[in-house]
Amino acid sequence: MKHTKLGELDVARIGLGCMGMSAYYTGAGTDDQESVRTIHQALDLGVTLLDTADVYGPHTNEELVGRAIAGRRDDVVLATKFGLASYRADSTRQLDSTPANIRLAVEGSLRRLATDRIDLYYQHRVDPDVPIEETVGTLKELVEEGKIRHIGLSEASAQTIRRAHAVHPITALQTEYSLWTRDVEAEILPVLRELGIGLVPYSPLGRGFLTGAVRSADQLDGDDFRRTIPRFADANLAANLRLVDEVGAVAEELGATPAQVALAWLLAQGDDVVPIPGTKRVERLEENAGADGLRLSDAQLSRLSALGAAAGARYGAASMSAIDV
Repeated sequence: MKHTKLGELDVARIGLGCMGMSAYYTGAGTDDQESVRTIHQALDLGVTLLDTADVYGPHTNEELVGRAIAGRRDDVVLATKFGLASYRADSTRQLDSTPANIRLAVEGSLRRLATDRIDLYYQHRVDPDVPIEETVGTLKELVEEGKIRHIGLSEASAQTIRRAHAVHPITALQTEYSLWTRDVEAEILPVLRELGIGLVPYSPLGRGFLTGAVRSADQLDGDDFRRTIPRFADANLAANLRLVDEVGAVAEELGATPAQVALAWLLAQGDDVVPIPGTKRVERLEENAGADGLRLSDAQLSRLSALGAAAGARYGAASMSAIDV
């Protein structure tokens, strides 16, 4: 698999999101052995960037990833996140990017991941009660101590990114970006490119929607969190099927799958864009990795880019309040 750089961090062009192996989606946590096989196959295929977080599970996803990379740590660019759980308050789910909590969080992640360093440590959501300069200052200390190598942000505003980068170079921003989530293009992406910060799109397949596998919310388990997302509500979902159908039509032209087309479109947006499609199945991993060799024509890229925004917000109101802070 081809490589590129997020800031100064070398990574393969496609990473692996590990969240769904343990949390939130239909079937999560039901087959850890298959999840471990998927991570092993990812490394064998040349995938390097593995993405997790302390709140996935909570904690169980980091533990799973730690078990899976045992003996292969040097093959991995290991990314995890902090800031959505307060370890000063018995792991309560709440924003907490105080220096004390960051230090508690990183020690917990290092322990669960069974490693002595985290390659890319993201603030999961910006904490409006803690100046970003204070948060990044603490992360800078962790870099100097060798506990983390690179600093990332997630769902931060352009202004916050600039303020953070002034304290210490930010390596990557993680945010949702795909053919059905294009918000980042207006303001965030130009700032990232001005500052030399990479972009790591999560949910690059629209939480599975762009693959064509979900055509009704009835296909999702009752506790699948996609049922809370407005885009998966009946009227919006029906309207959004036009995106799926167009991606599918391009895939048919190329003899590829819709997932591969959606990922190839993202890869074509720039060498500084490294998507992290999530899966817990070897078959889907291999399909996604195949996007690295897929080339869309200029006409196909234009056709896909012209599809426009998806119907409905990408989160419910409470979660959207923590976006672009």
